[in-house]
Amino acid sequence: MTEIEQWVKAIESDLVRWRRHLHANPELSFEEVQTSQFVFDTLSQLPGLEISRPTETSVVARLRTGRPGKVLALRADMDALPITEETGLSFASKHPGIMHACGHDGHTAMLLGAAKILHEQRALLTGEVRFVFQHAEELNPGGAQELVDQGVLEGVDAVIGQHLWQELESCRVGVREGALMASPDTFHITIVGRGGHAAQPHLNVDPIAIAAQVVVNLQHIASRMVDPLEPFVLSVTKFVGGTADNVIPNSVELCGTVRTFQEERRDLAARWMEDIIRGITSAHGATYTFHYDKGYRPVHNDPQLTRFVRDVLQSELGELVTEAVPTMGGEDFSAYQTVAPGTFFFTGIRPLASDAFPHHHPRFDIDEQALAVGCRAFVAIALEFLK
Repeated sequence: MTEIEQWVKAIESDLVRWRRHLHANPELSFEEVQTSQFVFDTLSQLPGLEISRPTETSVVARLRTGRPGKVLALRADMDALPITEETGLSFASKHPGIMHACGHDGHTAMLLGAAKILHEQRALLTGEVRFVFQHAEELNPGGAQELVDQGVLEGVDAVIGQHLWQELESCRVGVREGALMASPDTFHITIVGRGGHAAQPHLNVDPIAIAAQVVVNLQHIASRMVDPLEPFVLSVTKFVGGTADNVIPNSVELCGTVRTFQEERRDLAARWMEDIIRGITSAHGATYTFHYDKGYRPVHNDPQLTRFVRDVLQSELGELVTEAVPTMGGEDFSAYQTVAPGTFFFTGIRPLASDAFPHHHPRFDIDEQALAVGCRAFVAIALEFLK
């Protein structure tokens, strides 16, 4: 057992207890009133921490050592999702229609544990550790950008975050330089034709037939306009139109998402999409509206910082460290990476001997053994960065 592992072992019951309390009491994005108060109260038990509330539902704690050195920010998100829980756990959500289905309860517990240990071991540190308990990761525009705008990362030399990850075997830690998570942009299209009787299509402008062509042709962006070696997703996920089997409707609504790791690709994709929509609707005598809404920026891990993190974690966790597989999911941790070098990594929570439900599923759960591993990772990185 490493020394850090022993420290974490001593508070492992706290990690589980905190996580289960948070899991039973989830709150939605921008509504984390009781969650942030729980974090504030727990941190208040550590004398000398400078605790602030940069927004109504976020908490930042600063551990200043009094010795010159660098400033490291460690971040956890706290919000839950609008999902009705079906896990049957003894500590399942007490709030109907709200659930921690993405592991943020675990993120918060792990960072609370890291704060407790680093506070106890502050004599080993120089500089400052800044613990950032963020609200509203799940809802664009996200809490991270709001905290950046509030100056939470001013003076920070590096920022570290992690995500409990169902696609990774429990207690494994995935690290990767460069692109890790995509930009989750969304779009909304309305195709406006001229409705009428389905038996007289020649007298109408059928928005369903036109919208179907739009859906098919939008896929040409991924298959024929983007380099096949470049990860890119364009998915139409909503197609709404019509009220009866003998009525051609006036309009059809299409919605979906665009995912890419390339910041410049986002504007280009929006332009290509509108070119296709305009051409098809014009050819068939229809009109359209098109709205493209940018989500979070892609998460790109700083190469030098990520190599440092990998080395530290390999020293502390050994063979548990592996190469992370990029995902087209999004994360607002990218907002922090615009103002400081940042690294985001995955901590596995998938048990080998059981079926695992994915993130955002009503039966999503985590292997709680991973909480200790994630806490060790935070502590090890901080100790090495600020030694």
